[in-house]
Amino acid sequence: MKTMYCAVDLHSNNGYYGIVEKSGKRVFGKRIPNQLEAVIAALSKFKEHIKTIAVESTYNWYWLVDGLMQEGYEVKLANPAAMEQYSGLKNTDDKTDAFFIAEMLRLGVLPEGHIYPKEERGLRDMLRRRMLFVQQRTAQILSLQNMMSRQSGKTFSMRAMQKMETSEFMEVLGDDNNMFIAKQNLDMIRLISEKVKMLENYILPRADLKPEFQKIMTVHGIGKILGLTIMYETGDISRFDKAGNYTSYCRCVKAEATSNQKKKGNNNRKNGNKYLSWAFVEAAHKMKQYCPPAQKFYDRKYNKRCGALATKALASKITKAVYYILKNDQEFDVKKMFG
Repeated sequence: MKTMYCAVDLHSNNGYYGIVEKSGKRVFGKRIPNQLEAVIAALSKFKEHIKTIAVESTYNWYWLVDGLMQEGYEVKLANPAAMEQYSGLKNTDDKTDAFFIAEMLRLGVLPEGHIYPKEERGLRDMLRRRMLFVQQRTAQILSLQNMMSRQSGKTFSMRAMQKMETSEFMEVLGDDNNMFIAKQNLDMIRLISEKVKMLENYILPRADLKPEFQKIMTVHGIGKILGLTIMYETGDISRFDKAGNYTSYCRCVKAEATSNQKKKGNNNRKNGNKYLSWAFVEAAHKMKQYCPPAQKFYDRKYNKRCGALATKALASKITKAVYYILKNDQEFDVKKMFG
């Protein structure tokens, strides 16, 4: 029986499907609309020969991967960030991209992404929406703080602004136009806060930390929501051979190219999980508030660099601590982390 490999260059409304034999001979190439019935029908005559289907990891792969797996196909998720065709090609299109993925699949060198379990995606995506709301709330807070700082030359915390009366705002902002803008900011902050709380109230009764993730709650700065975010985004920790691999996946390492001690550019800064990056930065902000050794570490880095880099450095250390907690099933030890 012939062995074949299929690859999909997936887009928003269609995908280009390429099938090659084990010898490398191309036997099928066609653009198919994003309709599962049409895809299954087109692949049906090759089904007994297809060993594996590789689907490009785009934003909309859920329906296709789930549908193909339900039909009994072995499916792999191709990681586009780790694939690079020969740069000297004069012309590339969906067809060349699909067969390039098929060729890597045939040769056994396909960079793979993680196919997250279908039954857990709903809560994970809900935690992602919560993160989006929190970021939007932060943008509203910063907008209001910046306006008040411009008008007064002073810095106001969110807690201080929440306690201020209308007359106090008027004294700082000076005129009705600024007051109107400030009111819109405050209304948006309150509205988003309500939505964040609603999401949390929905998630918490329906999700619980798996036994292997319970001990990450011993890390200063990681509460239930951040713990759940880390759990759902990390998946199986055995996917990562070393702590450095996990830290890199969390986007908590430098991504730059140097030559002769000079920076030549940035490498793939976006390769990794942006949701874990956000979660560990949030944990770093909390940790430095409640853990004196963390505050000392942050201050030392801050004096050498700046606040953003110091926070990222602390987040990097937290990722390594979480990795070893999960890998060795042990509780957080602040002395091991900071010496």
